[in-house]
Amino acid sequence: MSNLAQRPPLGLKQKKKKKDPKHLEYIRSLPCCVCQAFYEVQLSPTAAHHTIHDRFSTGKTSDSLAIPLCEGHHQGLWDKSKLAIHEHPKKWREKYGEDYNFIGKFKSMKS
Repeated sequence: MSNLAQRPPLGLKQKKKKKDPKHLEYIRSLPCCVCQAFYEVQLSPTAAHHTIHDRFSTGKTSDSLAIPLCEGHHQGLWDKSKLAIHEHPKKWREKYGEDYNFIGKFKSMKS
């Protein structure tokens, strides 16, 4: 019988996702993908956001799947001019769509 769930046997932990600080640094150097897509003015620095929509666990997604979001679209702690994904994930999804849809939009910019 094959392993249909693609999981290790019970009692064994799955491999941890490899961290990629250089990629996260690259992501932070980009403009906010939501501000770019919706023609909004970016008023705060860019942060690397690990996608959360349709994630089936509490663990972070891989660093390679992080997207560039300004602080307003990400946490919204001091830039209150935008809808922050971590404050209102359902409203954010209704307005901008799933966060993982922005993954491929900036990959072509990478040299």
